[in-house]
Amino acid sequence: MAGEVLVLCEQADGKLKVISNEILTKGREISTALGAGLSAVIAGSGIEPLGQELSNWAGKVFVLDSLQLASYTTDGYTKALANLITAQQPKLVLCGASSQGRDLIPRVAAKLKGALASNCSDLRVENGGLVATRPVYGEKTYAQVALKGEGLQFVSIRPKAVVPIEPEAPAGGQVFKIDPNVAPEDLRTSVVETIKGAGGMIELTEADIIVSGGRGTKGDEGFKCVEDLARELNAAVGASRSVVDAGWKAHSFQVGQTGKVVSPQLYVAAGISGAIQHLAGMRTSRVIVAINKDPEAPIFKLADYGIVADLFQACPLLTEEIRKLKAQQ
Repeated sequence: MAGEVLVLCEQADGKLKVISNEILTKGREISTALGAGLSAVIAGSGIEPLGQELSNWAGKVFVLDSLQLASYTTDGYTKALANLITAQQPKLVLCGASSQGRDLIPRVAAKLKGALASNCSDLRVENGGLVATRPVYGEKTYAQVALKGEGLQFVSIRPKAVVPIEPEAPAGGQVFKIDPNVAPEDLRTSVVETIKGAGGMIELTEADIIVSGGRGTKGDEGFKCVEDLARELNAAVGASRSVVDAGWKAHSFQVGQTGKVVSPQLYVAAGISGAIQHLAGMRTSRVIVAINKDPEAPIFKLADYGIVADLFQACPLLTEEIRKLKAQQ
């Protein structure tokens, strides 16, 4: 497959993550523009059925199935992926700039001495070469990065930057189960226990709708009106850094430059003033609604819709109106 585009897919509990479909969509676009083949790789344990699912997208699918890869570890996945890339010699490796992708791909790129453009919002082909768009300076501007040369290239694309489009017809790709050649002694770390959040919670980076609360919620008890609104909207719950620092919510809820970067269809910011750090994590959201009692709050400069009101009054009203609309359907 020398010269092909290889897409690194992600799975959780034996199911493909949404970001996999996003990156596969971009991979199909880029491989067509380059006149190259498209391959996919998935790693884990007991994931053979996912190979058949991915064969609808790619001409070749590599399933790295091993007990050593049952849980994500940097050492295990780096070695497994590096081994595969060395053997198959693709031109370009695409992955999502998820928490896993941001940890894994720089290590693989360094190990294989490849070029890397990370956390990109777009990727296109110009004059036969790749040009990536990357947000810089806290999302205040964007850099155009050209990947040159004939060597191996890596690009990670941020979640929700691509709208996934299902293939018009199954690709009918070949599925290859590959021994990742990862031994227990290759793993310097191991996952002892996985503690999941409350059942039914939607992952921030995969959510189409996010409702976030800030310092204006005044505490964990006050945050409940934000969670009620999110529940009615079938949305993920986010939080600003001040909420996390105060201990009201875990770091996994944090949206921002030092938290999770999101780009949902709808982002509702309740009681969030709009510090630069937070804006950097959500400014690419398609529609932004801000609720704040301070009409001068910086968040209103970015918002598409602003509600100047106490969130403890506005959120319950919105929740009730949404509940009424749903009852009429």
